[in-house]
Amino acid sequence: MFLVPDFKGFDFFPHGTHLDFMRWKGICLAMSIVAMLASLGLFLTKGLNYGVDFKGGSLIEVQAKSGTADLSTVRQKLGALGLGDVQVQSFGAPSDVLIRVEEQPGGDKAQQDALAKVVAALGDGFTQRRVEVVGPAVSSELRTTGIIAVLASIVAIILYVWFRFEWQFAAGTIIALTHDVLVTVGLFSLFSLEFDLSIVAALLTILGYSVNDTVVVSDRIRENLRKFKKMDLTQLLNLSINETLSRTILTGATTIAVLIALYVFGGEVIRNFTFAMLFGVLIGTYSSIFIAAPALGYLGIKRDWSGSGTTAAKGTASGTAKA
Repeated sequence: MFLVPDFKGFDFFPHGTHLDFMRWKGICLAMSIVAMLASLGLFLTKGLNYGVDFKGGSLIEVQAKSGTADLSTVRQKLGALGLGDVQVQSFGAPSDVLIRVEEQPGGDKAQQDALAKVVAALGDGFTQRRVEVVGPAVSSELRTTGIIAVLASIVAIILYVWFRFEWQFAAGTIIALTHDVLVTVGLFSLFSLEFDLSIVAALLTILGYSVNDTVVVSDRIRENLRKFKKMDLTQLLNLSINETLSRTILTGATTIAVLIALYVFGGEVIRNFTFAMLFGVLIGTYSSIFIAAPALGYLGIKRDWSGSGTTAAKGTASGTAKA
């Protein structure tokens, strides 16, 4: 008969942690507003470096017949063709190359001629595996549907939070999600990173991750609102965030570990997607703690338990003892 060891696990973070997050809420909110305005300004003035999906063009996947593909030589050959923006990157195996050619003036015939020039310039050393052409009408439609998808997701999330909690929680979620999307888009605009359909998918995933973290914190806040009816709201928000801090950090850390592995070993094709996800997890965790939760204090949630002076202090003391 085998004896199973009694493993009770261990705590990564000690119980009773009391970090004063609300002390920094004013500074963090000011920094977030500046970041949102700067991101919006970058988007309106500099714009985004749209990929083939959104601005039209051609995508060609080729494979070297022998050995590793020499990307510098390929770039040199294609750069001499005068086709405008031609992007060359490794794809999957070292012998695979992904080539993006921007939309050519002159319609479909000009685009087909550009593809023929690319294939001819590569010579017999490469095998053509896949060709995709995105016209201007399709790219415009994809751009519109991408924007609609992000906005519809935000609206659906807001309605869910409003239905599950109250309008103050929904308002805080609006601010946090808008912050996450704007700052991520602003980062792509600042560094001129390619923005394509995969980044739209990343934004939608970021929204889901951020709202999940926000709902966990909000649920604990609501629970503590019922439990400590006379506790000062600032103290209650701090208590709720500290009680969920272990879960927040462990979830974020495991997700970030996977994303770092994908960023380092996943190849060039998904690098921008992984970068958007990595930044989104960090900014989503930040917004759930320093934007969504403090917003409840600024919005002035009023309950019959919200006392002041001696009553509030007494409620805080008794609530802390119970915690």
